[in-house]
Amino acid sequence: MPIYMLKDEVYDFPPVNQATEDGLLAIGGDLSPERLLIAYSQGVFPWYGEDEPILWWSPESRMVMRPSDMKVTKSLWKTIESNKFSCSFDADFENVIRACTSNEDIIHAYCELHELGFAHSVETYIENDLIGGLYGVSVGKVFCGESMFGDKADASKVAFYYLCEFLKRNGFELIDAQQETSELKRLGAAPVPRKDFIKTLKNLTKENSLVGNWGDGSAEWKRLVINR
Repeated sequence: MPIYMLKDEVYDFPPVNQATEDGLLAIGGDLSPERLLIAYSQGVFPWYGEDEPILWWSPESRMVMRPSDMKVTKSLWKTIESNKFSCSFDADFENVIRACTSNEDIIHAYCELHELGFAHSVETYIENDLIGGLYGVSVGKVFCGESMFGDKADASKVAFYYLCEFLKRNGFELIDAQQETSELKRLGAAPVPRKDFIKTLKNLTKENSLVGNWGDGSAEWKRLVINR
């Protein structure tokens, strides 16, 4: 099956069931905020190397979890209770994403999406040193996780714990963890068929989005309107 080539002036994606066996759906286009938000709302995400064209994916098996399903081991809970790490939201987005990727196009695009209030980060510190965190995109009642890092043991897991707590308090219903990894499985994520994921996603992304800075209390629930 030929891979769909995106056009710069057209933001819509082909149906996700047209993806290849490994999940590749389309090539090209750009990383504009409009295209990224449409992609996430349709179960599509970009993933590519610096020397590659933009590749868009929608795997047949999708790794997801509800925020309340996070598994906290005794050792992780001990770390959380020790207050060894402090955490914040949306306080240092650029440095978090730079710790996760060196792709400057990705960094620029998601920093722009962060400025618009749709991309968010969780930071983990020891004193004033950033030693872990994660970032992703919020659409409706779904948080689409992109990447996480940790320079110290449990640093990324602590960030993920506080993300789940925040999402639970604010009525989010799903975390899209994209692809299956052993660490995500240990944290409570599980694979579901793409068709089931898309059905759930369609309903949850119709809900208002919590737009703005998640750390300073200025975020507001707004209907997501994308000019195509």
